[in-house]
Order: sequence, then C-alpha cells, then structure tokens
Amino acid sequence: MQELFSSLTDKAVALIPALVVIGRIIRSVPAVPRWLIPVVLLVPGVLGTMSLLGWSVESAIHGVLITGAAVYGNQIWKKAVIKSGLKKPKKKR
Repeated sequence: MQELFSSLTDKAVALIPALVVIGRIIRSVPAVPRWLIPVVLLVPGVLGTMSLLGWSVESAIHGVLITGAAVYGNQIWKKAVIKSGLKKPKKKR
C-alpha cells in the first residue's frame, strides 16, 4: 500500500491541476450535466496516468485515484471558500 501512494506523489500528481482545468472547461459546456463531469474526467485521468506510468491495471487504479483527488479538491475548494463567504459564487446556468 505504501508503494501505491509513493508513486502517486512522485509521477502523477502533476495531472491534478490539469484535470481541474479540464473540469472547468467541461463545466462551461451547457450540454454536459454537472453530475457527469467526474465521470468524463476519468478518461483523461486514467489515460494520462497510464501514459506516465505504463499501461497496466495498477496505472489505471492510479488514474482513478488522481481523478478522485482532483474532484475532491474542487469540492473542498467550493465548500471551504465559496460557502464560507470568502468568495462570491458564480451564477448557475
């Protein structure tokens, strides 16, 4: 288990900000429902991680974890900053 997380921090963490940006781009597309964004982010998350770490099941698991970290980080940001009143929320579509 320690091996799993050490390789995550070394190689694939750079994908997290990229996935957040891709998620914001997808969010701006009116045809895509918001609940579908994490599912859509799995594709670039898994493919990006597999291209960095190699094509294996373990790399696919890393991709799911990296995508989860990006989505969870975005949710924490929304709850901590926007809901606390430090930043005004944008209008919903």
